[in-house]
Amino acid sequence: MDVENKQVKSYKKIVVLGGDGFCGWPTSLYLSNLGHDVVIIDNLSRRNIDNELEAESLTPIQPMGIRLTAWEEVSEKKIGFYNIDIAVEYDELLQIINKEQPNVIVHFAEQRSAPYSMKSPKHKRYTVNNNLNATHNVLCAIVDSGFDIHLVHLGTMGVYGYGTAGMKIPEGYLDIEVQTETGERVEQQILYPTNPGSIYHMTKSQDQLLFHYYNKNDNVRITDLHQGIVWGTNTRETKLDERLINRFDYDGDYGTVLNRFLMQASIGYPITVHGTGGQTRAFIHIQDTVRCIQLAIENPPHREEKVMIFNQMTETHQINDLARLVSEITGGEVAYVSNPRKEAAENDLHVENNLFLSKGLEPVTLDEGLFQEVTDVAKKYKHRADESKIPAKSTWTKEQQPGIPRGLTNK
Repeated sequence: MDVENKQVKSYKKIVVLGGDGFCGWPTSLYLSNLGHDVVIIDNLSRRNIDNELEAESLTPIQPMGIRLTAWEEVSEKKIGFYNIDIAVEYDELLQIINKEQPNVIVHFAEQRSAPYSMKSPKHKRYTVNNNLNATHNVLCAIVDSGFDIHLVHLGTMGVYGYGTAGMKIPEGYLDIEVQTETGERVEQQILYPTNPGSIYHMTKSQDQLLFHYYNKNDNVRITDLHQGIVWGTNTRETKLDERLINRFDYDGDYGTVLNRFLMQASIGYPITVHGTGGQTRAFIHIQDTVRCIQLAIENPPHREEKVMIFNQMTETHQINDLARLVSEITGGEVAYVSNPRKEAAENDLHVENNLFLSKGLEPVTLDEGLFQEVTDVAKKYKHRADESKIPAKSTWTKEQQPGIPRGLTNK
C-alpha cells in the first residue's frame, strides 16, 4: 500500500504508549503508514476494564497479535509491541527506550474516562496512581536514558474547566501583569489556571506541572495537546481491514457524547441529554486527532524552549444543539435525564486553536456524511449492544442519582 500523499519532514522511530486504545491505535497505524518506525507499548488495561464493566466495544476488537499481523499484511509495514505497565515497570520501560532509542514518544497511556474515575474511591485511586505514575515514569526514563526524545502527550481541554470569563481560552499560557511592592508593573506568563471537573481531569492538570518541571530542570522537549471530545470511529487506515477496526465505546463510562447520541438513535434508544443540555464542549474528529499528532511530531520545540501547548480541537457546540441535530438526521427522540456530573447547568466556551491551524491543519467539522458513517457502524454492530450499559451510572456525589431515562420529553 502506498504511503499517503503527505509531506513527512523525516522518518522517525516513534514509541506510542497506549497504542491499543481508541486514539492510540489509529494514531499508530497513521504514523506507520506515513513511513515512521512505530513501536507500541501497552498493558492492554482498557481491555481489562471492558471485562470489569462487562461492556465491550460495539465494534469487535481483535487481539493485539491479530491486529498487528493484519496491519503487516495490508501495509507491508511492521509495528513492534511490548506488553508492560509503564506506571509500575519502570526498569522495563527504561530498557525498551535504551533498546529502541526513539526520537519521539507519544503518550496516550492514561485512564481516559472522567465517569470511570468517579465511580468509587477505588477508581479514583486507580486513576491517580496509573496516570501520574505513568507520566512521571516516562519523563524520568527520558532523562535517565540520556537521549534527546520529544514527548508528545495527549491531554484534555477539561484541564481548563468550562468557564471562559468572557475571553477565549489561550493555548496553555496566560499573559498577566503583577504589581510589585514598589509599585512597578511586571509582565509575566503563567500556565492558564486549571479548574478540573473530575479526578481524571485533575490528573491531566497535574501532568502539566510534571511537564513544566522536567522541561525547566532537564530541558526535556515536550508538546502537550489539550484535546476536545473525540467523535467518529474509523480512519483511512482502520477501514482497510475488518481486523483493524477501531473501538466504538457507547457505555455510560467511556462512550463520548456525540458517538453515544448517534449510536442511541441508530438502535432506537432515546438520545440521552444530561441535565439542561446547556453545556458547551469542544470537539474534534478522530481523523483530525491523528493528523494533529503528526503535526506536533513534525514541529517539535527546541530543547531550550518551554513546553509547547496546543488546543487540539476544531469546534465547540452546546450539547442540546448536537442532540437536536442528531434527532433531525436520524429521527431519534431526545430524553432529558438527571446530570451525573457536578457542573454548571450551562456554560459558554471560546477556545483559541491558532497553533494547529498555522501548522497546516484543515479541520474536519460536523458533517452529515461523517454522521452517517458513524451511524452505519452502529447499525452494523447493533446486535452487540447491551442497552443496560448505555445509561451513565457513575455519579460525582453520593447524593446524586444516575441519569437513566424514565420517559421521553420534548424539552
